[in-house]
Amino acid sequence: MIDIEKIRKDFPILNEKVYGKSLVYLDNGATTQKPQQVIDAICECYAHYNSNIHRGVHFLSNKATDIHEKSRETIREFINADSSEELIFTAGTTESINLLAYSWGDFCVEEGDEILVSEMEHHSNLVPWQLLCERKGAKFKYIPFDDNGVLSSDFDSLINEKTKLVCVNHVSNALGTINPIKDIIEKAHAKGVKVLVDAAQSIQHIKVDVKDLDCDFLVFSGHKIYGPTGTGILYGKKDLLNAMSPWQSGGEMIETVSLDKTTFNVLPFKFEAGTPNYVGNIALGRAIEYVNEIGIDNIEKYEADLLKYAHEKLSSIPSLKIYGNAENKASLISFLIEGTHPYDIGTLLDRMGIAVRTGTHCAETVMQHFDIPGTIRASFAIYNTKKDIDDLYEGLLKITKMLGL
Repeated sequence: MIDIEKIRKDFPILNEKVYGKSLVYLDNGATTQKPQQVIDAICECYAHYNSNIHRGVHFLSNKATDIHEKSRETIREFINADSSEELIFTAGTTESINLLAYSWGDFCVEEGDEILVSEMEHHSNLVPWQLLCERKGAKFKYIPFDDNGVLSSDFDSLINEKTKLVCVNHVSNALGTINPIKDIIEKAHAKGVKVLVDAAQSIQHIKVDVKDLDCDFLVFSGHKIYGPTGTGILYGKKDLLNAMSPWQSGGEMIETVSLDKTTFNVLPFKFEAGTPNYVGNIALGRAIEYVNEIGIDNIEKYEADLLKYAHEKLSSIPSLKIYGNAENKASLISFLIEGTHPYDIGTLLDRMGIAVRTGTHCAETVMQHFDIPGTIRASFAIYNTKKDIDDLYEGLLKITKMLGL
């Protein structure tokens, strides 16, 4: 059972006023707000044990190192990885995917090979693979989706002996669709193909278990799950990470250096060059602990109820059209108001204290599919309430009446 009022008190920014009105924050797909516990973890590190990790023999360095690696272990348990060696700290989902494209991609992909992505990918899980295909002379292919936002069911027919990697988001940031990741992975593995899962929009909403999914790689950003910006995770199966070459060099990823030869550190440090964002990584661990305290299953159930309520309320507005009507959806709704531009609606809502996202959401291929300039996206988090949705609904009614729609 979720105590929503207690949870809301944990997020100080929810007390802010926007244009003299109480903030209604519905832009969680872009970034979530931070609970006081995460803010305190950042302050505590800087105030009490700040020191560069992994290199020192003194007390502060050892303490910071221990807490940093405890954070890695907390995240390992959260996604049920076999070993903390399989978790690489990065600056976020974008860096994680680029690391893979330049390390695994350059190592494993050859001329004539194929990379398969979905049509609904965020640019961060599309552009790096386009660039890889250009570098290597490989072929870039995509899995289409229908007008409900559901991926093509004959996806396995797109895989052949030349396919090296399938890249697909767990949840679409533009449509909210929960993709059948486990089924995709099983079909890909049956043909010897590796799979990367972009979990940036699922990790905060639904249970993610890398062993149950059997994915080869999985990535997510800390700032989407109540943690700091500039943090993220690349999970990879140990044998695959061991076979990959370092992407960046210097600092902690070094084992030995001479003028003749350099050898590299063991996992996970082989991919963590330089001074890591140890303060952010420690706070990310605290954010995961915060989610654990509430319970990811409780979060999923609560947010599913919010989504259902929001869908029913917004669907009742005659001039409003929802994009993304898959049966399985996570906590967001993308929509347009007939005869208006999304930026205009977003700006008017902002004056009412309601924060939504407008535009393409870094998913231009989705907008091209529907031949629209973008959408208005209301995305929900654990601290949102049905009152927030009522405020959005009432705001949209005022706008449509004002515009004569």
